[in-house]
Amino acid sequence: MTAQGRQSEPKTVVARLLDLGARYRRSLLVAIVAAVFMSSIGAFDSHRQPPVQRQIYWLTMLLSGTVLGIAIMSVARGLPRLDGRPWLKAAILTLMLWAPATVMVWVITVLMLHTPWRLGNLVSNAGPVLLVSAAMTALNFLADREPAQTHAAAEADAPPMFLERLPARLRGSDLYAVEAQDHYLRLHTSKGADLILMRLSDAIDELEGIEGAQTHRSWWVARDGVDEARRADGRATIRLKDGADVPVSRTYVRALRQAGWF
Repeated sequence: MTAQGRQSEPKTVVARLLDLGARYRRSLLVAIVAAVFMSSIGAFDSHRQPPVQRQIYWLTMLLSGTVLGIAIMSVARGLPRLDGRPWLKAAILTLMLWAPATVMVWVITVLMLHTPWRLGNLVSNAGPVLLVSAAMTALNFLADREPAQTHAAAEADAPPMFLERLPARLRGSDLYAVEAQDHYLRLHTSKGADLILMRLSDAIDELEGIEGAQTHRSWWVARDGVDEARRADGRATIRLKDGADVPVSRTYVRALRQAGWF
């Protein structure tokens, strides 16, 4: 290996670590918030420890558990797909995590709190570890939930229900996007824009049959209404055919990328 190759290899490793950190930043953030909470309430008799030691203990415990969970999820990718049953998937992942996490908790507790190496302590940890594993898995699923999308094409004799709500002057137009503004929705179409009184969540339910996706808490965009989708400086935006720029929040970027929008 040349000197140049030896110098470039650490950069590759660092880049991979940064990519992993960015990919799982939500899971790591959930672990940190949970650690602060568990430390503040002195969960599972940890209140007997000094505050600083208690905080370090829970940070070590939950961040290590998150890393272990990421490894378990990588292994679980070979299992049958359960995309339509997320809570069944969460239950399976929790059970897969339970045994190794119980051993991990036992080892960390012995090393950090100087408790004896007793198998009885290992067994007694099983129940609390299952509870915490289930809670952390559920929190991660909620934090990483997929955005609402509609991809099916409308049947010729059954147009999407939402199109019936278009004002008279917009009837027959192509729908580009739906934007929430207070209690109203601004409809972006090929014939212009107008407002209707409706909640975005209700509109998304009625948009079934039009290929599109929610891109932001205030926006739903039809795939055919996109003129350009771009990412720059860490931000993603969509330009509609009417020239309007639509924000894309981080919550929805991954799903849009997987669907080929970017």
